[in-house]
Amino acid sequence: MSDVRSGRLKVYLGAAPGVGKTYRMLDEGRRRAARGADVVVGFVECHGRPHTQAMVDGLEVVPRAWCSYRGGDFEEMDLAAVLARRPQVAIVDEIAHSNVPGEGRNAKRWQDIETLLDAGIDVITAVNIQHLESLNDVVEKITGVPQHETVPDEVVRRAWQIELVDMPPEGLRRRMAHGNIYAPEKIDAALAHYFRPGNLTALRQLALLWVADRVDEALQEYRSQHGIGGVWETRERVVVALTGGPEGDTLVRRAARIADRSAGGDLLAVHVARSDGLAGGVSAASLARQRRLVEDLGGSYHSVVGDDVATSLVEFARAENATQLVLGTSRRGRLARFLTGPGTGETVTELSGDIDVHRVTHERAGRGTLLPSRRRTLSTARLIAGPVAGLVLPVLLTAVLAQLRGTLNLTSEALLFLLAVVGVACIGGVASAVIASVTASLLLNYWFIPPIGSFTLDDPNALLALTVFAVVAATVAAVVDRSLRLARRSARATAEAETMSSLAGSIVRGEATIPALLERTRETFGMESADLLDEPPDTAGATAVPAGPGAYLVLRGRTLSSSERRVLAAFAAHVGSAVERALLAEAAAEVEPVKAADRLRTALLRAVGHDLRTPLAAGWAAVTSLRSRDVEFSPEDREELLATADESMAKLNRLVENLLDLSRLEAGALTLNLRETSLEEVLPMALADVSEVEVANVEDIPAVLADPPLLERVIANLVGNAARHSPPGKRVLVTASALAGRVELRVVDRGPGLPPDGRERLFEPFQRLGDTDNTTGLGLGLALARGLTEAMNGTLSPEDTPGGGLTMVVSLPFAARTVGAEPTEQSVGGA
Repeated sequence: MSDVRSGRLKVYLGAAPGVGKTYRMLDEGRRRAARGADVVVGFVECHGRPHTQAMVDGLEVVPRAWCSYRGGDFEEMDLAAVLARRPQVAIVDEIAHSNVPGEGRNAKRWQDIETLLDAGIDVITAVNIQHLESLNDVVEKITGVPQHETVPDEVVRRAWQIELVDMPPEGLRRRMAHGNIYAPEKIDAALAHYFRPGNLTALRQLALLWVADRVDEALQEYRSQHGIGGVWETRERVVVALTGGPEGDTLVRRAARIADRSAGGDLLAVHVARSDGLAGGVSAASLARQRRLVEDLGGSYHSVVGDDVATSLVEFARAENATQLVLGTSRRGRLARFLTGPGTGETVTELSGDIDVHRVTHERAGRGTLLPSRRRTLSTARLIAGPVAGLVLPVLLTAVLAQLRGTLNLTSEALLFLLAVVGVACIGGVASAVIASVTASLLLNYWFIPPIGSFTLDDPNALLALTVFAVVAATVAAVVDRSLRLARRSARATAEAETMSSLAGSIVRGEATIPALLERTRETFGMESADLLDEPPDTAGATAVPAGPGAYLVLRGRTLSSSERRVLAAFAAHVGSAVERALLAEAAAEVEPVKAADRLRTALLRAVGHDLRTPLAAGWAAVTSLRSRDVEFSPEDREELLATADESMAKLNRLVENLLDLSRLEAGALTLNLRETSLEEVLPMALADVSEVEVANVEDIPAVLADPPLLERVIANLVGNAARHSPPGKRVLVTASALAGRVELRVVDRGPGLPPDGRERLFEPFQRLGDTDNTTGLGLGLALARGLTEAMNGTLSPEDTPGGGLTMVVSLPFAARTVGAEPTEQSVGGA
């Protein structure tokens, strides 16, 4: 199979059910078949829509596989049959669907699709935006409906093609009103809840933005493969440069306003961790505050390493395909700009090319301190200006002192020449200072040491003075140059520490996943790619650093300096730690079921030690007393003892039944008989043992698809639990409502409610949250109720009762719902 070409995946993405994904998917299948392609339908659900069903006609349909699970029969795609048929193209609907467990089937349909792709079969599928894993919580906030069926975003992103099936909200609502999406009895509820115009507009925007990001990724990949460095203004991307200075907040807000002027604009903040003097003025606290501001405004924060600030900014902007670059005006004064040359802003403007540069004024503009050079070594201007100054400045000083001859003595004149040499050293370094000291020595000897007008080298005192002058000048120049180099090294260390601080901050904020660390590494060092490999590559242009046993962090792009390699080693150590944590997490996940089983067994033994023994002891004592021949019991006493024995045996029987049912649930061996069941059918028996209960609003509730005895057990357990926690005189309320294809039964009590930390443990076996004694049973009631409810394709969830207390909500589907039908918004997907 290694020689088989992997199949290609095409995904039709929609914002909501009914936009026409399945119709478009089948239409493409028909067009491919008409062109001669071998196309089969692996699985398509038409949901009773005649127009969609008509598109299936003429296409070969692979028969579905029937699966039995917990007493019910379900239809699934027959993966083995599709693989055996080996078509060129397979149409497989509902990629996020969960398969019925058992018989070696994959857990999810997207895994079935990957199997088909690995076999070289092209697949056409469909998915709604609410099924994408990354948007699951967002959709729930918008619609108020949890989405139980999801597919990892990466699975969809890897698709060869993603086609958005779009429809305006009003058009979709009209399609719904005409009965083209749901059955007539579901239309009103759907239009009033999930299909509200606001919900549909928000879901549509989510779909458009997600597809736009996917298109942007494809564009970046294309530009990288073809070496395109120019900016393509497909969408506004605004990069704001941050230095950690007080003007950063102003720049971020200004850049955010620029990005907001166009829909879908991106805001990216970048800080260059650099090795020049500017790094010494960075405030870590200010950068952290500005980073939070950027993220609050919906932008992203980035940190890169670069010796040349302007070049690093422009390279980052080009790599991100930015259209605009925002930076502040220089904090340096006019004198500083005159002495050190053009600043970062001027240089960025020259290098920006087709990127628009915004230089934003702020209150700190022109009020900074004199800053040293921007570059790793002396700038080109200073390299030229130093030797020139070494020649010209002593000559100019000689001309001035010649006019003042007789006013100053030789010592003062020598000190002035020494001062000039120090000035040249500050401009051009040691080499320029040596030129200046030699020139100054010769001029001082010729013009100011008698006899004037000639070089005097035979006088020992004059020769000694000139020698000392030259040595002092060279020494001072060397000290000045060394101090500048030490300042640079200190700044470099500050920049490295700042970069590592940024990395540590990202880890603390939860960004320490391996892909996130690799992307941050690539971005920080300005490389083309960053990968984690089992062995270092042999190709040139790749930098490999060990990241743990058997793992290497590999970067491709430019050649890194030795100092950058030191920082890269720290990044590699973090990546290695992330790999190790991932492996430990996998091992812990494998151990967790064993620990859970052990905890369950321990809890069972502890519970059995008391709760099963108590009714057994009471019944045994009653029976033993009745069999005793030493005591003559009256008829009343005998009746009381018999009642005690009967009650104890009944309690013991209930406990054993609960234990057996829970065991069957855990083993998946509980037999179900799902049929049309009305609440009036099960409520009388479920409420027989509880007197303080009130039933309301259950007369006109549609029948549900359930197992009547099991539903009776669920309601009885919930009502019994509510009655046990209700204060004296407060009745338990049982009420029901129907909404969008589901019935919600609520059991309401006015007890103390649920403690804040109790929701996680509420449905665990052998838990008695809030009980004051051990006479209330094993604590299996709620655990068994949830297990039985989920076995009937329902849900059981707790809610706070307004005014105090706890409400348990049982949600079950209408009996009219058929197996495999498209779920309503209250229960999307599900096996």
